[in-house]
Amino acid sequence: MPAHHNVLFLCTGNSARSIMAEAIMNYKGRPNFTAFSAGSHPAGKVWPEALRQLEAAHLPTTDLRSKSWDEFARPGAPALDFVFTVCDNAANEICPVWPGQPMTAHWGVSDPAAGRGDGGQVEKAFREAFFLLDRRIGLFLSLPLSTLDRLALKKHIDEIGR
Repeated sequence: MPAHHNVLFLCTGNSARSIMAEAIMNYKGRPNFTAFSAGSHPAGKVWPEALRQLEAAHLPTTDLRSKSWDEFARPGAPALDFVFTVCDNAANEICPVWPGQPMTAHWGVSDPAAGRGDGGQVEKAFREAFFLLDRRIGLFLSLPLSTLDRLALKKHIDEIGR
């Protein structure tokens, strides 16, 4: 496998989970990984609670924005090596055909934006989503990508999402 990998995190709204995953991967995976995020039906905004979780972890947030997955299916888009869905809705949708046939996996995370209750309960839901994504990305980054064949790698990335 190449030394540098592009990773796309998908969710329906691209406003919380996929945004947090993008920021975590860009921080933890540098310089070997570049992460992006997108949604099938982008919300057009990033949840402030997601940004607060990232800021609390001292991760950069300045370039994060909600965007459509169409940006990554166009000619001239970055060639993708991995595509991970992080919400159940995106996993059940028909995704675009990604040029180059990147490896895909579903890493479902409960929607923290769906949480109801007081501010503390909402903050807890976002924190839990952040830590689950952080753990999965850490496990992914620990895989010996250069020594695994495609089938073994697919098995490992699927297991990370369980």
